[in-house]
Amino acid sequence: MSDPTTPGPGPVPAAAAAADVQGMTVVARTQAQMVRRRFFRHRAAMGGLIALLLIVLLAFSSIGFANVPGWWDKDYWSIATVENGGRPTLSVIPTWLGGSGVHLGEHPFGQDNVGKDYFALTMRGVQQSITIAFIVGIVGTVIGTLVGATAGYFRGRVEAVLMRFTDVMITIPLLVVAAVLGRRYGDSGIVVLGLVIGLVTWTNLARLVRGEFLALREKEFVEAARAAGTSARRIIVKHMLPNIIGVIIVSATLAVAAAILLEAALSFLGFGVRDPDTSLGRLISLYQSAFSTRPWLFWFPGVFIIAIALSVNFIGDGLRDAFDPRQNRVRD
Repeated sequence: MSDPTTPGPGPVPAAAAAADVQGMTVVARTQAQMVRRRFFRHRAAMGGLIALLLIVLLAFSSIGFANVPGWWDKDYWSIATVENGGRPTLSVIPTWLGGSGVHLGEHPFGQDNVGKDYFALTMRGVQQSITIAFIVGIVGTVIGTLVGATAGYFRGRVEAVLMRFTDVMITIPLLVVAAVLGRRYGDSGIVVLGLVIGLVTWTNLARLVRGEFLALREKEFVEAARAAGTSARRIIVKHMLPNIIGVIIVSATLAVAAAILLEAALSFLGFGVRDPDTSLGRLISLYQSAFSTRPWLFWFPGVFIIAIALSVNFIGDGLRDAFDPRQNRVRD
């Protein structure tokens, strides 16, 4: 029998409160904790995240970035003698299976027409393509959110002007607009190119955010904030945007994946990254004629484009499922 004078346990914090319901322990969690838990339990998203991190780590650590040197002893601009027809020296087949063992060799991805190391060229292409894609994703997300939020909250003439302009932008083929702007600003560097492409990739997010704001502006908490004299800016930033942050994050992730493919298409057409720099799309464009004779010049950049796009898409799917309010139960 317990001593009644023994002090009992202290109060349990609300965030850590637990209740035994029909033999199951249900732990109270915040919305952020549930989103994070659902995301980390999404196998495809975790696979995509790990793959993307490995690709980024490989690209930026191998040949270095800016003034930081990498661990690979060759660069992407030096011309050398073409050895063994420029064939890849990479081998991943063990000797007991009849291969030459597992090793990189001097040129794991081979060499191009003038003897440049193709591994270094491909890593540089990955760097440029990923940098442009993330700039496009950020710029497009910011513009789309601002346009959609402004149109959805203020309605009336503001909405009419903004959405008619959005409709005009949608009717013009994206690739055509991006090609024209890329032709004009492609020589200004990847940052400017990313900003320019981002200026034409915000339309779908703007319409999505506008639809969410049209529904939110009629909610009681928005009406109460408006009746209390809260400014429109504060209502939008503090009360409405946090309720659609999941939609924005998912759309931004998918925009990055689309930007990878758009940049590759522009560089393939000659409207993206220019000499003396390179990107994955430019590498495919330069060596498309070598597909039948030296296919590795075509396949290595193509594989990285597919891997990056799929990884980001899987991450986007995981975020979409994690932010889905219908998934309000997470089992321990």
